[in-house]
Amino acid sequence: MKRIAKLIKQTANKFSRLYKIYIVKDEFTIQLKKWFADGGDHNLRLDYPELTSASTVFDLGGYLGDFTAAIIEKYDCKAYIFEPHPEYFSKCIDRFSSYENVMVLNYGLADKNGEFFLSNRLDGSSFINPNHSQKDGIKCVTRDFSSVLNELDITSIDLMKINIEGGEFPLMEHIISCGKQAIIRQYQIQFHNFVEKAVDRRMQISRALSETHVRTWCYTFVWENWRKI
Repeated sequence: MKRIAKLIKQTANKFSRLYKIYIVKDEFTIQLKKWFADGGDHNLRLDYPELTSASTVFDLGGYLGDFTAAIIEKYDCKAYIFEPHPEYFSKCIDRFSSYENVMVLNYGLADKNGEFFLSNRLDGSSFINPNHSQKDGIKCVTRDFSSVLNELDITSIDLMKINIEGGEFPLMEHIISCGKQAIIRQYQIQFHNFVEKAVDRRMQISRALSETHVRTWCYTFVWENWRKI
């Protein structure tokens, strides 16, 4: 019976995706399908030939450290992993304990210092996603972006990957309002469409970024990349 139920669920999910793509023409579903068809996770997200051993990479929402591991394997750069969830932070500490060029920090980067609810949803943990329940959740720490840069004595970042489940909006708005957007040479951002006014806020952030950066590739609300002009 479990096997039949699983098959029914898989079939329903398939029809749901087809319905969204071909009937509703849901932009996110279409973009996600294109992303996987283009092999974005294994190609675009790791394609940064400008990086060297002297480069600095920020990994916001490090989870288990897969992105950092792949980037430093290719480019041997200095990486900072920001992971507020204590369990994933601990796993990253263990994983990179022998790496002198990787620093793992147990807080998230945000527009201000604070504590926020963090639900336990694997790599989808979030304190912003309204679809997440507070059941079995924890509190996590976030730190003001500018203060952290001063503390770490960092004046430029070669690549900043941002996957923080909705927190990208206030963070990017903060970076732009502080006039610090140009200190990051490349942004790899996952904007999330469950945030209120997500479309308008993403558009406003894009307009501001366009003053200093150019968008090199984009899969709307999946992943996009910006390079400094």
